[in-house]
Amino acid sequence: MATKVTVRGNLDQALRKFKQKVARDGVPSEFKKREAYDKPGVRRRLAKKEGIKNSQKRNRANNRDY
Repeated sequence: MATKVTVRGNLDQALRKFKQKVARDGVPSEFKKREAYDKPGVRRRLAKKEGIKNSQKRNRANNRDY
C-alpha cells in the first residue's frame, strides 16, 4: 500500500497532499485502533457511547429552528 506524491517545486504542498491521501486511506485511525488491545466489552461500550453521541448530534441538527 505505497502512497506516491510527486514533488513539483513546493515541498510543503506535496507534504500536505501526502497527509491528505494517508488520512483518506484511514492509516492514522487504523494505527490508533491497533496501538493497544481493547477487550470486546470495552469496544462494545465505546461503540454504544459513540452511537449515542452521534444520534444526539443528528437530533440537534434536525431540530434547529430557523
